[in-house]
Amino acid sequence: MVHRPRFVFLAACLAAFLAALLGPVAARAQMPNRYGPPVGVEAARKIAATAVAEARKHGWMVAVAVVDTAGDLVFFERIDHTQVASATVAQEKARTAVRFKRPTKAFEEALAGGRQAILGLPGVTPLEGGIPLLVDNKIVGAIGVSGATSQQDGVCAQAAVDALARSQPRAGASPARK
Repeated sequence: MVHRPRFVFLAACLAAFLAALLGPVAARAQMPNRYGPPVGVEAARKIAATAVAEARKHGWMVAVAVVDTAGDLVFFERIDHTQVASATVAQEKARTAVRFKRPTKAFEEALAGGRQAILGLPGVTPLEGGIPLLVDNKIVGAIGVSGATSQQDGVCAQAAVDALARSQPRAGASPARK
């Protein structure tokens, strides 16, 4: 038989442990957006092209992966002479972003803040450069960029996300007349 005061104490300890473990991630909790239909290959190609263009503008060598809502690869491109390992890292950043419904930068910041337990979460790549993709306010996939510094990877990924957002009609806007 469990004594009630001991049970309450143990429950409080567990709650404190979980809060300490997930505190920084909770600050940047998962996006409230629902998953939508997965990104198609032509859209993924355009998204990746924007990230590659941003990298080329700065002289960075990167690999770019676009995944669907399940984290499966839809499109991949690597600039010549980018380190081979970046192909895998870009895909893992994209998978982390879509599966956890948040930018991978949130996990990098949590780790930098001392939350080493983040490393125990299965499937997490705690490096900036992975960002969910939104279409009609629904997550349709994610982009992952790797090869430059983590911050530079994030700049390339964000450029692609921003271009995708600009290409969508604004909510409440009247459709264009033909």
